[in-house]
Amino acid sequence: MKTAINICAASLGRLALNTARRFIYPFAPAMARGLGVPLSSISSIIAMNQAAGVLVLFTGPLADRLGYKIMMMIGLGCLIIGMFAAGMIPIYGVVMVSLLLAGLGKSIFDPALQAYVGKRVPFRQRGLVIGILEISWAGSTLVGIPVMGLIIQHLGWRISFFTIGGVGLLSLIALFFLIPRDNNLPKAGRPPGLMSAWKKLAESRSALSAVAFAFFISAANDNLFMVYGAWLESAFALNLVAIGIGTGVIGAAELCGEGLTATLADRIGLKRSVLMGSMMVSACYAMLPFFPESLSFALGGLFVVFVANEFTFVSTLALCTELLPEYRATMMSTLLAAAGLGRVAGALCGGVLWPSGGIYGIGLVSSGMSFIGFLLLTWGLRSWKR
Repeated sequence: MKTAINICAASLGRLALNTARRFIYPFAPAMARGLGVPLSSISSIIAMNQAAGVLVLFTGPLADRLGYKIMMMIGLGCLIIGMFAAGMIPIYGVVMVSLLLAGLGKSIFDPALQAYVGKRVPFRQRGLVIGILEISWAGSTLVGIPVMGLIIQHLGWRISFFTIGGVGLLSLIALFFLIPRDNNLPKAGRPPGLMSAWKKLAESRSALSAVAFAFFISAANDNLFMVYGAWLESAFALNLVAIGIGTGVIGAAELCGEGLTATLADRIGLKRSVLMGSMMVSACYAMLPFFPESLSFALGGLFVVFVANEFTFVSTLALCTELLPEYRATMMSTLLAAAGLGRVAGALCGGVLWPSGGIYGIGLVSSGMSFIGFLLLTWGLRSWKR
Protein backbone atom coordinates (compact mmCIF):
# COMPACT_ATOMS: atom_id res chain seq x y z
CA MET A 1 0.00 0.00 0.00
CA LYS A 2 2.82 2.39 0.90
CA THR A 3 4.59 1.70 -2.38
CA ALA A 4 1.34 2.43 -4.25
CA ILE A 5 1.07 5.83 -2.53
CA ASN A 6 4.69 6.56 -3.42
CA ILE A 7 4.00 5.67 -7.06
CA CYS A 8 1.02 8.05 -7.12
CA ALA A 9 3.16 10.87 -5.73
CA ALA A 10 5.86 10.12 -8.31
CA SER A 11 3.26 10.05 -11.10
CA LEU A 12 2.25 13.59 -10.16
CA GLY A 13 5.85 14.68 -10.58
CA ARG A 14 6.14 12.89 -13.92
CA LEU A 15 2.97 14.61 -15.12
CA ALA A 16 4.53 17.98 -14.31
CA LEU A 17 7.82 17.05 -16.00
CA ASN A 18 6.09 15.68 -19.11
CA THR A 19 3.80 18.71 -19.39
CA ALA A 20 6.80 21.04 -19.10
CA ARG A 21 8.46 19.05 -21.88
CA ARG A 22 5.49 19.08 -24.26
CA PHE A 23 3.32 22.17 -23.66
CA ILE A 24 5.65 24.61 -25.40
CA TYR A 25 5.02 22.93 -28.78
CA PRO A 26 1.36 23.96 -29.29
CA PHE A 27 1.75 27.27 -27.44
CA ALA A 28 4.98 28.42 -29.08
CA PRO A 29 3.24 31.39 -30.82
CA ALA A 30 1.80 32.61 -27.50
CA MET A 31 5.22 32.29 -25.87
CA ALA A 32 6.86 34.19 -28.73
CA ARG A 33 4.35 37.04 -28.43
CA GLY A 34 4.72 37.17 -24.65
CA LEU A 35 8.51 37.30 -24.82
CA GLY A 36 8.57 39.62 -27.83
CA VAL A 37 10.73 37.30 -29.93
CA PRO A 38 10.25 35.59 -33.31
CA LEU A 39 8.86 32.08 -33.43
CA SER A 40 12.25 30.75 -34.54
CA SER A 41 13.64 31.73 -31.14
CA ILE A 42 11.12 29.44 -29.45
CA SER A 43 12.26 26.65 -31.77
CA SER A 44 15.75 27.12 -30.34
CA ILE A 45 14.36 26.64 -26.84
CA ILE A 46 12.66 23.42 -27.95
CA ALA A 47 15.89 22.15 -29.46
CA MET A 48 17.82 22.84 -26.25
CA ASN A 49 15.12 21.11 -24.22
CA GLN A 50 15.48 18.02 -26.39
CA ALA A 51 19.28 18.19 -26.20
CA ALA A 52 19.08 17.86 -22.43
CA GLY A 53 17.93 14.28 -23.00
CA VAL A 54 21.49 13.30 -23.94
CA LEU A 55 22.54 13.89 -20.33
CA VAL A 56 20.45 10.90 -19.26
CA LEU A 57 23.48 8.73 -20.07
CA PHE A 58 25.30 10.27 -17.10
CA THR A 59 22.44 10.64 -14.62
CA GLY A 60 21.59 6.93 -14.56
CA PRO A 61 24.95 5.73 -13.23
CA LEU A 62 24.86 8.53 -10.66
CA ALA A 63 21.49 7.27 -9.41
CA ASP A 64 22.93 3.77 -8.99
CA ARG A 65 25.69 5.23 -6.82
CA LEU A 66 23.95 8.04 -4.91
CA GLY A 67 20.49 6.57 -4.45
CA TYR A 68 17.20 6.76 -6.33
CA LYS A 69 15.38 9.04 -3.88
CA ILE A 70 17.97 11.80 -3.93
CA MET A 71 18.15 11.78 -7.74
CA MET A 72 14.35 11.96 -8.06
CA MET A 73 14.33 14.96 -5.75
CA ILE A 74 17.17 16.63 -7.65
CA GLY A 75 15.21 16.12 -10.88
CA LEU A 76 12.08 17.70 -9.42
CA GLY A 77 14.21 20.47 -7.93
CA CYS A 78 15.52 21.36 -11.40
CA LEU A 79 11.93 21.53 -12.67
CA ILE A 80 10.72 23.69 -9.78
CA ILE A 81 13.60 26.18 -9.98
CA GLY A 82 13.21 26.44 -13.75
CA MET A 83 9.45 26.92 -13.76
CA PHE A 84 9.37 29.52 -10.98
CA ALA A 85 12.28 31.41 -12.54
CA ALA A 86 10.49 31.58 -15.90
CA GLY A 87 7.30 32.80 -14.26
CA MET A 88 9.03 35.46 -12.16
CA ILE A 89 11.55 36.71 -14.74
CA PRO A 90 9.77 36.66 -18.13
CA ILE A 91 12.71 37.31 -20.43
CA TYR A 92 13.93 35.11 -23.24
CA GLY A 93 17.26 34.02 -21.76
CA VAL A 94 15.70 33.03 -18.44
CA VAL A 95 12.91 31.05 -20.12
CA MET A 96 15.47 29.22 -22.27
CA VAL A 97 17.54 28.22 -19.24
CA SER A 98 14.37 27.34 -17.32
CA LEU A 99 13.15 24.89 -19.94
CA LEU A 100 16.65 23.45 -20.23
CA LEU A 101 16.49 22.82 -16.47
CA ALA A 102 13.10 21.15 -16.92
CA GLY A 103 14.54 18.86 -19.60
CA LEU A 104 17.50 18.08 -17.36
CA GLY A 105 15.12 17.35 -14.50
CA LYS A 106 13.26 14.80 -16.60
CA SER A 107 16.55 13.15 -17.61
CA ILE A 108 17.46 12.82 -13.93
CA PHE A 109 14.03 11.83 -12.61
CA ASP A 110 12.85 9.19 -15.09
CA PRO A 111 15.63 6.57 -14.86
CA ALA A 112 15.81 6.98 -11.07
CA LEU A 113 12.06 6.41 -10.74
CA GLN A 114 12.07 3.40 -13.06
CA ALA A 115 15.00 1.91 -11.14
CA TYR A 116 13.14 2.54 -7.87
CA VAL A 117 10.17 0.61 -9.23
CA GLY A 118 12.50 -2.20 -10.29
CA LYS A 119 13.90 -2.38 -6.77
CA ARG A 120 10.63 -2.09 -4.82
CA VAL A 121 7.99 -3.78 -6.99
CA PRO A 122 7.94 -7.57 -7.56
CA PHE A 123 8.69 -8.56 -11.16
CA ARG A 124 5.24 -10.13 -11.54
CA GLN A 125 3.69 -6.66 -11.02
CA ARG A 126 6.29 -4.60 -12.88
CA GLY A 127 4.17 -4.17 -16.03
CA LEU A 128 1.24 -2.90 -13.98
CA VAL A 129 3.25 -0.25 -12.15
CA ILE A 130 5.34 0.92 -15.12
CA GLY A 131 2.15 1.08 -17.22
CA ILE A 132 0.47 3.26 -14.60
CA LEU A 133 3.50 5.54 -14.41
CA GLU A 134 3.61 5.95 -18.18
CA ILE A 135 -0.02 7.12 -18.24
CA SER A 136 1.45 10.46 -17.19
CA TRP A 137 2.98 10.72 -20.70
CA ALA A 138 -0.40 10.47 -22.42
CA GLY A 139 -1.88 12.51 -19.57
CA SER A 140 0.39 15.42 -20.43
CA THR A 141 -1.24 15.53 -23.87
CA LEU A 142 -4.83 14.76 -22.88
CA VAL A 143 -4.94 16.72 -19.60
CA GLY A 144 -1.78 18.77 -19.04
CA ILE A 145 -1.70 20.65 -22.34
CA PRO A 146 -5.46 21.48 -22.41
CA VAL A 147 -5.22 22.80 -18.83
CA MET A 148 -2.19 24.89 -19.80
CA GLY A 149 -4.20 26.24 -22.73
CA LEU A 150 -6.99 27.40 -20.42
CA ILE A 151 -4.51 28.97 -18.02
CA ILE A 152 -2.64 30.80 -20.80
CA GLN A 153 -5.88 32.06 -22.34
CA HIS A 154 -7.47 33.33 -19.12
CA LEU A 155 -4.54 34.06 -16.78
CA GLY A 156 -1.54 34.59 -19.04
CA TRP A 157 1.41 32.46 -20.09
CA ARG A 158 3.50 33.23 -16.98
CA ILE A 159 0.95 31.54 -14.72
CA SER A 160 1.40 28.29 -16.66
CA PHE A 161 5.00 28.11 -15.42
CA PHE A 162 3.95 28.73 -11.82
CA THR A 163 1.30 26.01 -12.12
CA ILE A 164 3.74 23.37 -13.37
CA GLY A 165 6.28 24.40 -10.74
CA GLY A 166 3.63 24.17 -8.02
CA VAL A 167 2.62 20.65 -9.05
CA GLY A 168 6.28 19.65 -9.07
CA LEU A 169 6.73 21.13 -5.59
CA LEU A 170 3.78 19.13 -4.24
CA SER A 171 5.30 15.95 -5.65
CA LEU A 172 8.74 16.75 -4.20
CA ILE A 173 7.29 17.33 -0.72
CA ALA A 174 5.30 14.10 -0.91
CA LEU A 175 8.30 12.06 -2.05
CA PHE A 176 10.53 13.60 0.63
CA PHE A 177 8.24 12.40 3.40
CA LEU A 178 6.97 9.15 1.84
CA ILE A 179 10.07 7.50 0.39
CA PRO A 180 12.60 6.26 2.96
CA ARG A 181 16.28 7.00 2.47
CA ASP A 182 17.78 4.31 0.28
CA ASN A 183 21.33 3.09 0.29
CA ASN A 184 22.42 2.39 -3.26
CA LEU A 185 26.09 3.15 -2.73
CA PRO A 186 28.43 0.63 -4.35
CA LYS A 187 29.08 -2.53 -2.39
CA ALA A 188 32.56 -3.30 -1.22
CA GLY A 189 34.70 -4.48 -4.08
CA ARG A 190 32.61 -2.98 -6.85
CA PRO A 191 34.72 -0.84 -9.20
CA PRO A 192 34.04 2.87 -8.67
CA GLY A 193 33.12 5.37 -11.33
CA LEU A 194 30.70 5.67 -14.22
CA MET A 195 32.71 3.44 -16.53
CA SER A 196 32.15 0.37 -14.38
CA ALA A 197 28.39 0.62 -14.89
CA TRP A 198 28.69 1.06 -18.66
CA LYS A 199 31.20 -1.81 -18.82
CA LYS A 200 28.75 -4.09 -17.03
CA LEU A 201 26.03 -3.13 -19.51
CA ALA A 202 28.32 -3.72 -22.48
CA GLU A 203 29.05 -7.24 -21.23
CA SER A 204 25.35 -8.17 -21.12
CA ARG A 205 23.92 -9.47 -24.40
CA SER A 206 20.34 -9.05 -23.18
CA ALA A 207 20.95 -5.45 -22.11
CA LEU A 208 22.68 -4.49 -25.37
CA SER A 209 19.92 -6.07 -27.46
CA ALA A 210 17.29 -4.14 -25.49
CA VAL A 211 19.16 -0.87 -26.09
CA ALA A 212 19.34 -1.61 -29.83
CA PHE A 213 15.66 -2.58 -29.82
CA ALA A 214 14.73 0.75 -28.21
CA PHE A 215 16.65 2.58 -30.94
CA PHE A 216 14.93 0.79 -33.82
CA ILE A 217 11.40 0.79 -32.40
CA SER A 218 11.67 4.53 -31.67
CA ALA A 219 13.15 5.30 -35.09
CA ALA A 220 10.30 3.41 -36.73
CA ASN A 221 7.70 5.38 -34.79
CA ASP A 222 9.16 8.83 -35.44
CA ASN A 223 9.67 7.96 -39.11
CA LEU A 224 5.86 7.94 -39.28
CA PHE A 225 5.22 10.61 -36.64
CA MET A 226 7.33 13.11 -38.59
CA VAL A 227 5.07 12.94 -41.65
CA TYR A 228 1.63 11.79 -40.51
CA GLY A 229 0.36 15.38 -40.61
CA ALA A 230 1.64 15.81 -44.17
CA TRP A 231 0.00 12.50 -45.10
CA LEU A 232 -3.40 13.50 -43.70
CA GLU A 233 -3.17 16.94 -45.31
CA SER A 234 -2.18 15.69 -48.76
CA ALA A 235 -4.38 12.60 -48.90
CA PHE A 236 -7.54 14.03 -47.35
CA ALA A 237 -7.11 17.83 -47.70
CA LEU A 238 -7.35 18.35 -43.95
CA ASN A 239 -6.83 21.73 -42.31
CA LEU A 240 -4.77 22.34 -39.19
CA VAL A 241 -7.74 21.91 -36.85
CA ALA A 242 -8.54 18.50 -38.29
CA ILE A 243 -4.89 17.47 -38.08
CA GLY A 244 -5.03 18.51 -34.44
CA ILE A 245 -7.87 16.03 -33.98
CA GLY A 246 -5.54 13.41 -35.41
CA THR A 247 -3.06 14.31 -32.69
CA GLY A 248 -5.83 13.70 -30.16
CA VAL A 249 -6.31 10.24 -31.66
CA ILE A 250 -2.62 9.54 -31.10
CA GLY A 251 -2.86 10.74 -27.49
CA ALA A 252 -5.81 8.41 -26.89
CA ALA A 253 -3.87 5.57 -28.51
CA GLU A 254 -0.91 6.19 -26.18
CA LEU A 255 -3.26 6.03 -23.21
CA CYS A 256 -4.75 2.74 -24.43
CA GLY A 257 -1.30 1.25 -25.01
CA GLU A 258 -0.21 2.19 -21.50
CA GLY A 259 -3.44 0.75 -20.11
CA LEU A 260 -2.86 -2.51 -21.97
CA THR A 261 0.61 -2.78 -20.47
CA ALA A 262 -0.80 -2.18 -16.99
CA THR A 263 -3.56 -4.78 -17.38
CA LEU A 264 -2.14 -7.47 -19.69
CA ALA A 265 1.65 -7.45 -19.81
CA ASP A 266 2.19 -9.17 -16.45
CA ARG A 267 -0.36 -11.86 -17.29
CA ILE A 268 1.16 -12.59 -20.67
CA GLY A 269 4.72 -12.20 -19.39
CA LEU A 270 6.86 -9.14 -20.07
CA LYS A 271 9.29 -10.90 -22.40
CA ARG A 272 6.46 -12.38 -24.45
CA SER A 273 4.57 -9.06 -24.43
CA VAL A 274 7.52 -7.17 -25.89
CA LEU A 275 8.23 -9.73 -28.60
CA MET A 276 4.55 -10.10 -29.54
CA GLY A 277 4.08 -6.33 -29.48
CA SER A 278 7.07 -5.70 -31.75
CA MET A 279 5.73 -8.18 -34.30
CA MET A 280 2.30 -6.55 -34.13
CA VAL A 281 3.64 -3.04 -34.60
CA SER A 282 5.81 -4.17 -37.52
CA ALA A 283 2.74 -5.68 -39.19
CA CYS A 284 0.67 -2.54 -38.51
CA TYR A 285 3.25 -0.28 -40.17
CA ALA A 286 3.34 -2.55 -43.22
CA MET A 287 -0.47 -2.60 -43.55
CA LEU A 288 -1.08 1.12 -42.94
CA PRO A 289 -0.43 2.28 -46.55
CA PHE A 290 -2.82 -0.36 -47.90
CA PHE A 291 -5.86 0.65 -45.85
CA PRO A 292 -8.84 1.92 -47.91
CA GLU A 293 -8.41 5.57 -48.84
CA SER A 294 -10.79 7.13 -46.36
CA LEU A 295 -10.14 9.39 -43.40
CA SER A 296 -11.84 7.02 -40.97
CA PHE A 297 -9.57 4.15 -41.99
CA ALA A 298 -6.49 6.40 -41.89
CA LEU A 299 -7.22 7.61 -38.36
CA GLY A 300 -8.15 4.08 -37.31
CA GLY A 301 -4.88 2.80 -38.74
CA LEU A 302 -2.89 5.46 -36.88
CA PHE A 303 -4.72 4.58 -33.69
CA VAL A 304 -3.86 0.88 -33.99
CA VAL A 305 -0.22 1.63 -34.86
CA PHE A 306 0.27 3.89 -31.85
CA VAL A 307 -1.55 1.54 -29.46
CA ALA A 308 0.73 -1.32 -30.53
CA ASN A 309 3.83 0.88 -30.35
CA GLU A 310 3.05 2.27 -26.90
CA PHE A 311 2.21 -1.19 -25.54
CA THR A 312 5.50 -2.50 -26.88
CA PHE A 313 7.66 0.35 -25.62
CA VAL A 314 6.13 0.56 -22.14
CA SER A 315 6.38 -3.23 -21.77
CA THR A 316 10.03 -2.87 -22.78
CA LEU A 317 10.57 -0.36 -19.98
CA ALA A 318 9.08 -2.79 -17.48
CA LEU A 319 11.18 -5.70 -18.77
CA CYS A 320 14.41 -3.71 -18.73
CA THR A 321 14.09 -2.87 -15.04
CA GLU A 322 15.21 -6.48 -14.45
CA LEU A 323 17.87 -7.00 -17.13
CA LEU A 324 20.68 -5.45 -15.08
CA PRO A 325 19.52 -5.53 -11.43
CA GLU A 326 22.75 -4.15 -9.93
CA TYR A 327 22.74 -1.17 -12.29
CA ARG A 328 19.05 -0.54 -12.91
CA ALA A 329 19.27 3.22 -13.38
CA THR A 330 22.22 2.82 -15.76
CA MET A 331 20.21 0.33 -17.80
CA MET A 332 17.16 2.57 -17.95
CA SER A 333 19.10 5.74 -18.74
CA THR A 334 20.97 4.05 -21.59
CA LEU A 335 17.70 2.66 -22.92
CA LEU A 336 16.09 6.11 -22.87
CA ALA A 337 19.13 7.66 -24.54
CA ALA A 338 18.99 5.05 -27.31
CA ALA A 339 15.28 5.71 -27.77
CA GLY A 340 16.00 9.44 -28.04
CA LEU A 341 18.66 8.88 -30.68
CA GLY A 342 16.22 6.61 -32.49
CA ARG A 343 13.62 9.37 -32.55
CA VAL A 344 16.15 11.77 -34.05
CA ALA A 345 17.16 9.21 -36.70
CA GLY A 346 13.53 8.39 -37.46
CA ALA A 347 12.54 12.03 -37.86
CA LEU A 348 15.45 12.63 -40.24
CA CYS A 349 14.60 9.49 -42.19
CA GLY A 350 10.94 10.43 -42.48
CA GLY A 351 11.74 13.90 -43.75
CA VAL A 352 14.00 12.51 -46.48
CA LEU A 353 11.82 9.53 -47.40
CA TRP A 354 8.43 11.25 -47.60
CA PRO A 355 8.93 13.30 -50.82
CA SER A 356 9.96 10.26 -52.85
CA GLY A 357 8.39 7.29 -51.07
CA GLY A 358 5.16 8.71 -49.69
CA ILE A 359 3.18 6.76 -47.12
CA TYR A 360 4.12 3.47 -48.81
CA GLY A 361 7.81 4.07 -48.27
CA ILE A 362 7.23 5.34 -44.74
CA GLY A 363 5.13 2.32 -43.77
CA LEU A 364 7.50 -0.27 -45.21
CA VAL A 365 10.65 1.32 -43.77
CA SER A 366 9.05 1.63 -40.32
CA SER A 367 7.97 -1.99 -40.56
CA GLY A 368 11.50 -3.02 -41.48
CA MET A 369 13.02 -1.06 -38.60
CA SER A 370 10.63 -2.66 -36.14
CA PHE A 371 11.41 -6.13 -37.49
CA ILE A 372 15.16 -5.54 -37.15
CA GLY A 373 14.56 -4.57 -33.53
CA PHE A 374 12.50 -7.73 -33.02
CA LEU A 375 15.27 -9.94 -34.43
CA LEU A 376 17.93 -8.29 -32.25
CA LEU A 377 15.84 -8.58 -29.11
CA THR A 378 14.93 -12.20 -29.82
CA TRP A 379 18.64 -12.98 -30.15
CA GLY A 380 19.54 -11.08 -27.00
CA LEU A 381 16.84 -12.59 -24.80
CA ARG A 382 17.25 -16.13 -26.08
CA SER A 383 18.95 -17.35 -22.92
CA TRP A 384 17.52 -14.76 -20.50
CA LYS A 385 15.04 -16.04 -17.95
CA ARG A 386 13.39 -14.54 -14.90
